[in-house]
Amino acid sequence: MNPESKPPNPPESFPSSFHNQRILIGITGGIAAYKVCQVISALAKAGAEVRAILTSGAAQFITPLTVATLCRHPAYTDADFWQPTHHRPLHIELGEWAQVLAIAPLTANTLAKLTAGMADNLLTNTVLASRCPVLLAPAANTDMWNQPVTQRNWRQIHADDRYHSLAPGRGILACDRVGSGRMAEPDRILAHLESLLQTQGKRDLRGQRVLISGGGTREYLDPVRFIGNPATGKMGVALAQAALHRGAEVTLVHGPLDRGLLDGIPEVRAIAVTTAAQMQQAMVECFPHADLIVMSAAVADVKPNSYSAQKLPKRSLPEALGLESVPDIIAQLSARKQPHQRLIGFAAQTGDIVTPAREKLQRKNLDAIVANPIDLPAAGFGSDRNQAIVLEAGGRQQAIEPCSKLTLAHRLFDFLAQG
Repeated sequence: MNPESKPPNPPESFPSSFHNQRILIGITGGIAAYKVCQVISALAKAGAEVRAILTSGAAQFITPLTVATLCRHPAYTDADFWQPTHHRPLHIELGEWAQVLAIAPLTANTLAKLTAGMADNLLTNTVLASRCPVLLAPAANTDMWNQPVTQRNWRQIHADDRYHSLAPGRGILACDRVGSGRMAEPDRILAHLESLLQTQGKRDLRGQRVLISGGGTREYLDPVRFIGNPATGKMGVALAQAALHRGAEVTLVHGPLDRGLLDGIPEVRAIAVTTAAQMQQAMVECFPHADLIVMSAAVADVKPNSYSAQKLPKRSLPEALGLESVPDIIAQLSARKQPHQRLIGFAAQTGDIVTPAREKLQRKNLDAIVANPIDLPAAGFGSDRNQAIVLEAGGRQQAIEPCSKLTLAHRLFDFLAQG
């Protein structure tokens, strides 16, 4: 086998995307503060260096001892801010130390302070003393969140590119109201932190319209039997998430998947399909409006040549199933591609992954292709991790070592940005 045909051998254990990363968590005074404990715990378990600042209001909801235990490091409060126990001012040290800063929950009060550039406690002083990206995850009572002044501050804070946001969702709030104001769930916060660590906060896809296909398709013989594959859609969702976090307007055309996967990307336009023909129709309709198209879906190659509207009895199943080809979606899109558009394919392979991927790259007239193995540990269908070799039509090539699918998506976009 050609040595270039396999990605680097994976280590016995894969470091997480957060391993040795320096993450500062700011916690302000809201009942949603309890959710942040889950974020901190997950980061620490993933090998991150986590520090936390509690405002005086936050300490009314969760204790510094709880946070310190989860961080594996003392938690900071305003009492530490005013103590001359540090060689340098604490807010300067923390601001320079952090690679990314998240404020969760963000109260309307702290939002107003950030918008005005105020610095009257340890957290707001640290924000002003830092240059890293800041992730904001607000939480508030519905009426407080919908106040014109709060909405004005929320719009205004986004004028500063340092700030990245997870807008609150709808749901049952602690005050028993049902409405907007519910803080983003921990999984969304963790995913956005991973993105910010990968991008350092850049939004290099701002103004771009990105179209992604993901998941598998199903070709039915009858209402209960189909030809399919084990694709879960996790790679497509990760690509959509990464593009969204980099500022793109994203459309995801996806086969059947766990709807919970879409909870982390409510801003993405998601189009659900089942068959290859339905995916073809959706992709062809969306294609003219897209600047970057990434085809990560595992589309069926064949389908039964007949369909029964009623479940076939076992005795009626044919001994040899008649098959016919399904539409070649990526070839159709390639034929329609305009000079400003870039079309990226995926090739899931076993064994030699590069040779068939390079052939597909040329035959389908793609701009690049992602060759990923499905026969190696922590890669391929259903896994939360992946690895790949990216090939560009111009000859560039890059191996991506085992990593989370979100990190792989960012490394793909980094690769494309360099072309």
